[in-house]
Amino acid sequence: MAEEGGDLAANYAGAFDGHLPFGDRPALIIVDLVEAYLQPTSPLFAGIDDALESAVRLAAAARAAGIPIIFTNVEYQPGGADGGVFYRKVPALKVFEKGSPLGAFPAVLSPQDGDIVITKRYASAFFATHLAATLTALKVDTLLVCGTSTSGCIRATALDACQHGFLPFVVSDACGDRHLAPHDANLFDLQAKYAEVIGEAEAIALLS
Repeated sequence: MAEEGGDLAANYAGAFDGHLPFGDRPALIIVDLVEAYLQPTSPLFAGIDDALESAVRLAAAARAAGIPIIFTNVEYQPGGADGGVFYRKVPALKVFEKGSPLGAFPAVLSPQDGDIVITKRYASAFFATHLAATLTALKVDTLLVCGTSTSGCIRATALDACQHGFLPFVVSDACGDRHLAPHDANLFDLQAKYAEVIGEAEAIALLS
């Protein structure tokens, strides 16, 4: 039976307080920062303007450092037959059907020439995509992760980065969720078990 009450950090200490080194060949992945999460009329609107602004600064630092930048988006065929169980579980994913303006990248943070775009259908940017092969070909060892949502696609992508042998560094300021509780809970869990969770300033310092 799980312990009730008590200090959470103290409960995890000694079992889940390890750390990962920052590697030699990082890349930045910007997960699903598209209009569906930014437009108030969207069912997936998350109110994450601060995270978007942080991601813009992080992308600028990554460009200055000359590291690879990967953007992800989500797209389904009309009706969502290629979305499987995920599409059935989350009806709001219909906003990502091909041609929807809510699937577009915002003007302030869009792919540029030389960036890599990964189109996915499930939460993780690794699942059923060529991301792992691309990172391996680029000799990337560390993945800076930002975008939305923290409790969904960020968590899934960071976990899969760990499982594929890439060092995951989740940039907390540049991640967003529709509510602070799942945002904080998932950052805590990622730091404890699968990734390093760092702030924007630390991420930019590591790149520079």
